[in-house]
Amino acid sequence: MLLKKRLQSKLPNVGTTIFTKMSALAEEHKALNLAQGFPEFDCSPDLQRLVDKYVRSGKNQYAPMPGALPLREAIARKTFEASGREYHPVSEITVTSGATEALFVAISTVVYPGDEVIVFEPAYDSYVPAIELSGGIPVFVTLDPQYDYIDWEAVAARVTEKTRAIIVNTPHNPTGKVWTAADLHALAALAEAHDLVVISDEVYEYIVFDGLAHISVSSVPALAERSFVCGSFGKTFHTTGWKLGYCLAPAELTAEFRKIHQFLVFSVVTPFQFAVAEFLAEPEHYLALSAFYERKRDLFNDAIRDIGFIMKPSEGSFFQNVSYANLSEEADVALAERLTREAGVATIPVSAFYARETDYKTLRFCFAKNDDTLLKAAGLLNKAVW
Repeated sequence: MLLKKRLQSKLPNVGTTIFTKMSALAEEHKALNLAQGFPEFDCSPDLQRLVDKYVRSGKNQYAPMPGALPLREAIARKTFEASGREYHPVSEITVTSGATEALFVAISTVVYPGDEVIVFEPAYDSYVPAIELSGGIPVFVTLDPQYDYIDWEAVAARVTEKTRAIIVNTPHNPTGKVWTAADLHALAALAEAHDLVVISDEVYEYIVFDGLAHISVSSVPALAERSFVCGSFGKTFHTTGWKLGYCLAPAELTAEFRKIHQFLVFSVVTPFQFAVAEFLAEPEHYLALSAFYERKRDLFNDAIRDIGFIMKPSEGSFFQNVSYANLSEEADVALAERLTREAGVATIPVSAFYARETDYKTLRFCFAKNDDTLLKAAGLLNKAVW
């Protein structure tokens, strides 16, 4: 039966994401998928056994809407140990269906029609649709895909009386940039001066390299009191398919956050919550992650170095950007598609992370893969026609 009234899209500029397209192309051509950001390897057998334990012990019904209390308590402990900020597990921590839900709900909580939201680009692709679905207007601060610093005067120039919030992401996807203490203090000064809400995407918090440190907005009191901090166990424990994340925020913000969360997913898969809560009791399970991924970054970068890319080693996340501007004038989307078809390696064109799809001749590779996959991919890329 045809609708009598034509359906008007709420997201007319949104189609299938580049991640879906490139993964489908990789599957079609049997290419190695260094495009979509998911680990190729499985999670810890100990964590799997804990899931089995809680499934068998009957933890299979709805969890409490804010999340299983043991998990919220474990999140509170690890956050205090990392940043010194105390979040009350009952009133200030919510377990979510992945960090993407946490980000969506945080944006929906504070953005009203006509509000402007500062977005640093290149940006994760969920931010802008969430802003637009709430009637907000994204205002972009555009950075080079291998940026070294943030011009905070330029950021301040983008703020108007309509600016409601600012979205930040560190360690950053897709550039791998890790924000400094100076960045966080500049952000705090800006947010205080203009009464902005801060929405912080920190899903790669435990994947930081070369002796650098992740500095959470929760560690800066002036930011913590006005911020939603979004995290992900999927990235930390190689369980992206579990869609298990969380949001930290002051009680007043959390109360409004939960009003939306309860009608979006209500609660998150119960046995996984109890399993992760117990797994978090041993900090080495997440504190060893930086060294694990730094070795993979170095393995991959060393293997592709002779191609001649312009490349700044990623400071964090499990992505490496490479510029091929000195090798080819080919558009990044066309090159990514050709490499998938001809070389057998799928990657992501970084133009997809920009609102205007600006082509910086840069590709993003995911190195969260087995060593043999990374070395095989590097071999294929070394043989590719650039």
